[in-house]
Amino acid sequence: MKKFILILVALLIIISPSTFSYAEGEIGTTEQVQSELVKAKILNVEQLENDPDNPIFTKLMMVKVEILNGEYKGEQFEIPHNLTGSYGYDIDVEPGDKVLVTVEKIEDGSVEVYISEHLRDTYVYIVAAIFVALILIIGRVKGLKTIITLILTILLVLKGLLPGLLAGYNPILLTIGIAFIITVVTILTVGGINRKSYAAIIGVLGGVFVAGLIAYVIGSKVKLTGLSSEEAVMLMYIPQGIKFDFKGLLFAGIIMGALGAVMDVGMSISSSMEEIKNADPTMSTKTLIMSGMNVGKDIMGTMANTLILAYTGSSIPLLLLFTAYGEDFTKIINLDIIATEIIRAFAGSIGLILCIPLTALVAGVLMEKHKTAEENITDMDKI
Repeated sequence: MKKFILILVALLIIISPSTFSYAEGEIGTTEQVQSELVKAKILNVEQLENDPDNPIFTKLMMVKVEILNGEYKGEQFEIPHNLTGSYGYDIDVEPGDKVLVTVEKIEDGSVEVYISEHLRDTYVYIVAAIFVALILIIGRVKGLKTIITLILTILLVLKGLLPGLLAGYNPILLTIGIAFIITVVTILTVGGINRKSYAAIIGVLGGVFVAGLIAYVIGSKVKLTGLSSEEAVMLMYIPQGIKFDFKGLLFAGIIMGALGAVMDVGMSISSSMEEIKNADPTMSTKTLIMSGMNVGKDIMGTMANTLILAYTGSSIPLLLLFTAYGEDFTKIINLDIIATEIIRAFAGSIGLILCIPLTALVAGVLMEKHKTAEENITDMDKI
């Protein structure tokens, strides 16, 4: 329980707002500005007349906000807030709304405040609390183990994978290492230290690494750049000045993306095979492996669709654009961004499919060896 509390504290530290400083000014002058991101509540919104000489803004407002935390907690500010008519970028506010605001304290003592984003974390925490409550109510001890492994996974990504990538480590090797730790810790914690967990670990790691290998080889052949998203392009201009291996980042993402689904399949098959073996201890190894394969085939039909639909769902706006403009299919499928998503989806599905026979075979062999060992012990007792 102490470890669980420490992990929660660490997560709170990670997501807490920070204060930072930077310099800005005109040529020949440098003005120090201290900036703080804080929470605020909208008290009043006054609509202003539009300026015909400035057609950029479609709505001009004077907004009164009350700061809820930080150095200026409790203070109220009236600030101008303008909208451009762009639904994706405008922050439209009403009295009672809670927002994030940036408070800039300039060296001459003046303070500037502007709205940065809607405050959404409260509802995120509510959904997370419902998720945790349901896991604990339904899973009980297993549910608690699930939460612990989930938090450890988040910490490994936030404190291991991301800092390692920013430090310039090889993204593929680093991701494989993190994937190995996540798989071993998760399966051993949830399934226990036993033969079904060993079989699941071998099957999962084998499937995921094959998926990554296929993605790397095929991706290199079709000359994927790894720069198919805006976020990847923005990494070229981060202040750390790191020269990322964008192809490596792409394939690292494929490995991490496939890991969850493949882990689910591997554990389901090995657990099912153990239950089958316990129900019929006389079952031959070949029959047991075939039973595991049959279970895997049923899972495969839905899980492969899960991966494909997940990647397709994230690309629906882009696919709609191509459909609306009637782009040729040959052109679409050869675009970097589309080819990237296709290879990502199919490589993950291939890893999932290969996990099935690998897990079934390993589980069958391990359970047969366990049975042989038990028989030897029984024979020794009789002597």
